[in-house]
Amino acid sequence: MEITDLRFRLVATTALHRGDRLYQQDQVAVLTHPRAPGCVLGVVADGMGGKSGGRKAADQVLMTARQVFERYSPLDETAEQCLRTLVHEAHLMIKLTAIAFEEEPHSTIAAFLINPDRSACVMHVGDSRVYQFKQADMAFRTMDHSYVQHMINEGQLTDAQAHAHPQANLLTGCLGTQQDPPVTIRLIDQLNIGDTLLACSDGLWHYFTHLEMGTIVHSLPLREAAEVLIGKARHRARGSGDNLSIAMVRLDPPA
Repeated sequence: MEITDLRFRLVATTALHRGDRLYQQDQVAVLTHPRAPGCVLGVVADGMGGKSGGRKAADQVLMTARQVFERYSPLDETAEQCLRTLVHEAHLMIKLTAIAFEEEPHSTIAAFLINPDRSACVMHVGDSRVYQFKQADMAFRTMDHSYVQHMINEGQLTDAQAHAHPQANLLTGCLGTQQDPPVTIRLIDQLNIGDTLLACSDGLWHYFTHLEMGTIVHSLPLREAAEVLIGKARHRARGSGDNLSIAMVRLDPPA
């Protein structure tokens, strides 16, 4: 996907792979606003909850994202309000799904919303991440709502130790639980030419340092970068890889 105005181009891509799992429970999308050129929403949802529950939860996140984003007006509402509404409504819909189907569907969410003025908002719940790269350098990444991230914050684990920890997949918050989900928001005043926003599930980021990820994203066209990231993650998983999903948007110079 590509959006062009006189100041910049928004180039976007998504990628999805089942990995070595029996079922695909990740969902991903990059959505363009129906009325505001240059307004884009990227979403990754990593579903959890058995054979079908996780997929139902991730589907609910993407369906809600489309509905909320279609109602969004950059002139009348902030990007933060839009993303908070998305979390609230998706959380409620997943809980209703659990009642209807007697399952326990849950999902993470990682999302970014870019406005036509190049301001942006990043939001996540769980251990799906959003990265911002400036050229090849990581400007920031979201901090997981997970047990091992809490231990890292407390100084009890290093990042390397957390990767190999037996409870690395234990979340402290997600969508669809009885508790309200923890929502972390980050505002970006303005994206610049060469900036990339990348949302992905843990099935991808687990296999990369931010230096390697940034180099791949910066040095290749986005579609090729997504293919390389998926390919390397699959190789490094050695037959035990999780579902993988990526949503990326980069600001390129105008054509």
